[in-house]
Amino acid sequence: MYSINKITSNHVVDFAAEELKKYLRMMMPRCGEIEIKYAPDAKDGFRLGLMSDFGLDTSESDDITLDDILHIDTAECGGIIAGSNPRSVLLAVYRYLTINGCRWLFPGIDGEFIPIKNIEPTKYHKMADCRYRGQCNEGAEAQHLMMEEIDFTPKIGMNIFMIEFDNPKVYYDRYYNHNNNEKNREPEPVTAETVLQWKRQCEAEIAKRGLQFHDMGHGWTVESFGIDTTGGWKANKENPIPEENREFIALTNGKRELWKGIATNTNFCMSNPKARAKVVNKVADYAELATNVDYLHVWLADGHNNHCECAECRKKIPTDWYVTLMNELDEELTKRNLATRIVFICYTDTTWAPETVFIKNPERFSLLIAAISRSYTKPVTANIDTSKVTLAPFELNNVTLPKSVEEYIAQGKKWQDSCRVQSFVYEYHFWWPHFRSLGVFEFAKLIHEDIKAYKSNGCNGIVEDGTQRAFFPNGFPFYVYASTLFDTSVDFEELKEDFFSHAYGEDWKEVAAFFDRLEDAISYKYAAKRNSEGGYYAPELSEKIRSAAKIADDFEDFIKAHKNMPYRAETVMYRILSRFLIFVRGISYALGLKSEGKENEARKYINEEFRFEMGKYELEMERCYDHSNAIGAYYNVFEVISKNVKDNQEEAVYQE
Repeated sequence: MYSINKITSNHVVDFAAEELKKYLRMMMPRCGEIEIKYAPDAKDGFRLGLMSDFGLDTSESDDITLDDILHIDTAECGGIIAGSNPRSVLLAVYRYLTINGCRWLFPGIDGEFIPIKNIEPTKYHKMADCRYRGQCNEGAEAQHLMMEEIDFTPKIGMNIFMIEFDNPKVYYDRYYNHNNNEKNREPEPVTAETVLQWKRQCEAEIAKRGLQFHDMGHGWTVESFGIDTTGGWKANKENPIPEENREFIALTNGKRELWKGIATNTNFCMSNPKARAKVVNKVADYAELATNVDYLHVWLADGHNNHCECAECRKKIPTDWYVTLMNELDEELTKRNLATRIVFICYTDTTWAPETVFIKNPERFSLLIAAISRSYTKPVTANIDTSKVTLAPFELNNVTLPKSVEEYIAQGKKWQDSCRVQSFVYEYHFWWPHFRSLGVFEFAKLIHEDIKAYKSNGCNGIVEDGTQRAFFPNGFPFYVYASTLFDTSVDFEELKEDFFSHAYGEDWKEVAAFFDRLEDAISYKYAAKRNSEGGYYAPELSEKIRSAAKIADDFEDFIKAHKNMPYRAETVMYRILSRFLIFVRGISYALGLKSEGKENEARKYINEEFRFEMGKYELEMERCYDHSNAIGAYYNVFEVISKNVKDNQEEAVYQE
């Protein structure tokens, strides 16, 4: 009865056809076999292809290879499912299935909500509001989970997967060494060679789906001089600098050496033309080999206040030298006839826009605005009048990073005005902030508002730097993230009902009310504070914070009554929620101590008890829960003493 005809011959369309067949057969398990064939002249059945194959207008986009336009026009037994490019065809298939009742709540089979029902006629046409919609690897990575995360990406309408570093072993080590869980799981070390193989496997899965592949980031500043960065941010005093290349390393504090022993955080002498040539050739050689890379990110060292202090480098700010490097890279790529797109970054010391040197070939470049030091207690401001934003002057190796997104956006606009490049955002919502949001909704609302505001300020999308397992206690914030990037007009309350009704069934409102009660007990704004925002000492909040444990206790019977649900995804969601109660009780106790000034007691509890108690469930919940990152997010709270509490005090006295 059903057939799928591929109008376009393309490997991504091939995969889209197989995905359509799989889910149609799951939705209608008695519909029989569905034949797939290449039939460019087909007039019946499902017809998958490019919009141009069907004579459909794509003029709303100025670059159909980058913009995703989805076009669906189907009846009961077939019709057109098309996109502006092959990736968009796959996205259109998933959107068609979504409109017909399918949901992907978190990565993996257990996260699939696939109803048993007949398909219905569907009409839909939409170009994604944001061109860049995706994530970058971070957190504690396991290869089997990376496979599922890549598979999940287009199912929720995203189009980018980025892998940071030439070899991302540092992230895999966090999982396979079982960081923060050594009592429950024995380390399983992996080699750099294994991780490099796994990165190539990830790249193959990204390509299968036609996703934009963004690659690299940090590392160029020392890898170009024979210095290894596979260890990530670990200090290694013995990591040697080849003597023949020492002159090229940034001069800081009178020495040319690794910045605090950390290769990844070490810059190079950018005023030295020989040094720049080495970096340019390193990048160009990489680009020449890695032709599968859509966007190659060329960032400077991580950290800040670590730039070269030699007499020549002092003649320009680091950003001017950075842009000089980009122009020389463009010349080399052009000479090699490489069309590789390059991303440079407005980040830490390069937040300050260039003053005297500007991009010569804007078509090759994109600007990434990374507001690493922003506050996550308030959303981005829409339609910022940057002329009213006060910007701190740049002072070499004595900068104070901006505390507001407004400053980053104002600098980003100066970058855009001077270099005439498009921009998108590198964000950190799912690095640590989401673990601090026990009540879920306030944080998800912040993401919703952030995306719309970034778009109003001329930023054409976001790539998230964070864990690939940002689905604990559920994936609602990530669902909001993907949905709003695709359609900035989407209503938050409609997203809430849509996600929760599919995740928790007909009693979803009770679950939503539970999260509201948690938010009232431990507000996201309190848990997400940094010390610069006043610290955590607040004895007047202690009783309320501790009440979260009672809220968890009171909700336990409801969860037990729903532990076996009609849909597997719902069953898993409730069982994860049962483990979340343990998390809530622990954080409530620790934050209660913290609010009372009992710093040492709180820190000892997290380090010696809580992380191992939660670690018992790491393997059980690993598709949704990143134990290493979750505990790390709270180390940021409990390892740093509040401004008004002395380190050696168990009982603190508030000091004005």
